[in-house]
Amino acid sequence: MASRLQQIEKDESVLLRVTHANLKSFTSDVRFSLQMSVESVKEKLWRKCGTSVNSMCLELYDDSGSKISDLTDNSIPLGFYSPLDGYRLHIIDLDPSSVTSGGWLEDTSLVEKFQISEEAYDKRDDTFRKFKEKLASQNPSAFESKISDNYMEELCANIKVGDRCQVEPGEKRGVVKFVGRAESLAPGFWVGVQYDEPLGKNDGTVKGIHYFDCSPLHGAMVRPDKVKVGNYPERDPFDDEEDEI
Repeated sequence: MASRLQQIEKDESVLLRVTHANLKSFTSDVRFSLQMSVESVKEKLWRKCGTSVNSMCLELYDDSGSKISDLTDNSIPLGFYSPLDGYRLHIIDLDPSSVTSGGWLEDTSLVEKFQISEEAYDKRDDTFRKFKEKLASQNPSAFESKISDNYMEELCANIKVGDRCQVEPGEKRGVVKFVGRAESLAPGFWVGVQYDEPLGKNDGTVKGIHYFDCSPLHGAMVRPDKVKVGNYPERDPFDDEEDEI
């Protein structure tokens, strides 16, 4: 043992993958000095996973998954066990009442939720709802919509259903299928476009409201300033191909 300890230099360290028996989703790559005692290693891990030093057992595995040793002596330096980069240090928590036991730190369904009825919530004076109502009464204009119902209406004067169009950004081409206000979207005017290619986000239905018909992923609702109508024919997918020789 003494000869092995004499070989460990002061600046030697190793990068180990740390896992925990109780925390299935816990994994962490941690660098340790080989001169650290096993007890010091446990203290460092305690801050990361919550298992106390006195309840912690450590197992060392190589990069093929084979167990090398149990780190049972707290006074021995980590380097005595000859760990290499990529080896795994596995934590076992012996305390049945530990915070890591029973899945409490990973499964939120095990935590009892605080619930309150709407009636009881309304009677309380310290809620966000009451705070918001107080602000609204003091400054009503702050809670009014900043966008008018006629926003961008003038830009729709030359946009009609059936027009060929090009939408920016991206020079996406298609057909105008809807022009007007959209109750499921922000105030102002919108243009519904059926793209020639599957570059859209919907099939003409947005947030449960149906505005026009088109194939899935071919529809989009955009502001009028993004739409140019005119002679925008469907692109020939072979236009950009070089002539064969």
